[in-house]
Amino acid sequence: MVLEHKSIRLFGKMVFEKATIHPPFKKPYPMQDEACFVYILRGQNNAVSALEHLQISEKEAVLMKCGSYLSRMLPAQTTGTYEAVAVHFYPEVLKRVYENDVPAFLQQTPENKPANAMVKVKADALLEKYFDSMLFYFANPELVNEELLILKVKELFLLLSNTRNAPQVKDILHNLFTPRYVGFKETIEAHIYSSLGLEDLAQLTNRSISSFKREFRQVYKESPARYIKNRKLEHAAKLLHATSLNISAIAYDCGFNDLSNFSNSFREKYGLTPSAYRKAQIKKPWK
Repeated sequence: MVLEHKSIRLFGKMVFEKATIHPPFKKPYPMQDEACFVYILRGQNNAVSALEHLQISEKEAVLMKCGSYLSRMLPAQTTGTYEAVAVHFYPEVLKRVYENDVPAFLQQTPENKPANAMVKVKADALLEKYFDSMLFYFANPELVNEELLILKVKELFLLLSNTRNAPQVKDILHNLFTPRYVGFKETIEAHIYSSLGLEDLAQLTNRSISSFKREFRQVYKESPARYIKNRKLEHAAKLLHATSLNISAIAYDCGFNDLSNFSNSFREKYGLTPSAYRKAQIKKPWK
């Protein structure tokens, strides 16, 4: 549930945004024509792209180029809320911000091939002070004007280009608005052992749920629910045989949030509970 939402617009676009949320709260982020930088004030943000999964905690941020994302927000232990500030980047806004003087770190070059769609940024003192100033402007919107907002956008880009992990950040800054193509099957395989549901996977592959299910059957020759469940259980069986991880950890690693559901599903497939299966397999070599 959203408890508070504030925004500041520049050139008709919502560029600065602050939200306080009562988690757990999950939201899709389809950003085909924009990029975003999210700074966490309180709580935790589990950000998911087509191939990646990052956990962003307090005093950390995530820079995301254009693409499709999911965000699961978790509360701070002290307040029970999640609070973050986001800065949205749009091509048309940045053109007006920089006019004919676009800095080198924002200019796309042919050799730039970013490995990731998003990168975690740990806040240093300068970045913390930057967002302290933004909190002041959210609290005093009457002091905000266009010239000031242009300076704040430029300031953020300068800070990002000089962070401790500047090379990875610059890779993404060079390609903020260049979509990264990720194949359907590649996305599925990247999250096969996660707790993402079918609607989440459909969002990450830019498809409706019906189109996702239809294409999944064409690719895997089986329904997504059955195929993904079987893959998770097969992986769990391998971990039970080859590792000493406890059963709860194995269930979590294989994308099961409910231990009872995992045990019942495992027994349905293998005829044994996970603990009984482990005991029966101890002396057998893994094939």
